[in-house]
Amino acid sequence: MIPVAEPLLGKDELDSVIKAIQSGWISSRGKFIPEFEEQFAHYCGVKYGVSSSNGTAALHLALTALGVRGGDEVIVPSLTFIATANAVRYTGAEPVFVDSHPHYWCIDPEKIEEKITRRTKLIIPVHLYGHPCDMYPIAKIARRYNLFIVEDAAEAHGAEYRGRKIGSFGDISCFSFYGNKIITTGEGGMCLTNSRKLYNKMRILRDHGMNPHKRYWYDVVGFNYRMTNVQAAIGVAQLKNIDRFVKKKRTIASWYAKELKDLEKEGLITLHPERPWAKCVYWMYSILIADTFRMGRDKLIAKLQKNGIETRPFFYPIHVLPPYRRKNAAELPIAEALGQKGLCLPSSVGLKKKIGETICATIRYNVK
Repeated sequence: MIPVAEPLLGKDELDSVIKAIQSGWISSRGKFIPEFEEQFAHYCGVKYGVSSSNGTAALHLALTALGVRGGDEVIVPSLTFIATANAVRYTGAEPVFVDSHPHYWCIDPEKIEEKITRRTKLIIPVHLYGHPCDMYPIAKIARRYNLFIVEDAAEAHGAEYRGRKIGSFGDISCFSFYGNKIITTGEGGMCLTNSRKLYNKMRILRDHGMNPHKRYWYDVVGFNYRMTNVQAAIGVAQLKNIDRFVKKKRTIASWYAKELKDLEKEGLITLHPERPWAKCVYWMYSILIADTFRMGRDKLIAKLQKNGIETRPFFYPIHVLPPYRRKNAAELPIAEALGQKGLCLPSSVGLKKKIGETICATIRYNVK
């Protein structure tokens, strides 16, 4: 089976883990944790990093640090992994869903303002499938209405918007290091911020709310969202190769674009976009299956599976899922269409060109 995604781990990761184990610090203390936080923040052009147990925890940590609570509303794209909305619900606030942009699939900035009310607290732009959101108009709206921005950059390590790294635009930005991400710690996440105040607040909240100057004294209710030293050891090693991984992701994207461009010309698929102002990292190289495609997306998924090729459909738009479905809710036609037509192809950093050609040939065969 050709996996849709798998990590690339080697000697550097093994050596780091061995050092962490030999140090005796395998839980939430040890030298690799601050090292990983500092190095990743520096890579993204941000002052401070606060690691966490996973990307969802990072989102919850960020929202809590910004004071999001019951009665608040948070603007989120409907087309995203469900963790984005779930983290909002954890705070007691309500996610308000916005449609996708038809040309690059992220939240449509032109649809945000109409969803803002006096209860709106912040906006969470999600850099979907490795493509950056259009951050300047989003930031302009946030300033106009005095809203915070929390970037959900779980799928976009190393991506850039107008030459600047994703993760450097929000009041806080959140990353995931799950096993299928561009760099991984197995599980794990990170919050980045340029605010010393938010940095200190998130560090306290991450560690049960314990006062940093008075052991076992708790001024607030916090969480156990700490990353382990073993996870951070893997992260430090992975970070050494992040530019190489991003370059390979973009190379894989070029293979797919070349091999499948004829199908796009025939109106059978849409290739993964990259806007002129964006550097997409193609976390998972994705295509849209047109209605004219002979067998349709879901049958194609099944056919590829039989041929030993694992794929993934796009996320369901969250507003159609039972926990978030509302009577008389506005339709979000672009997100719904993308959710029905989107297909993620194998995109592991270790993917070989010949395997990529085989995947494309199998897709092409099933068109005819």
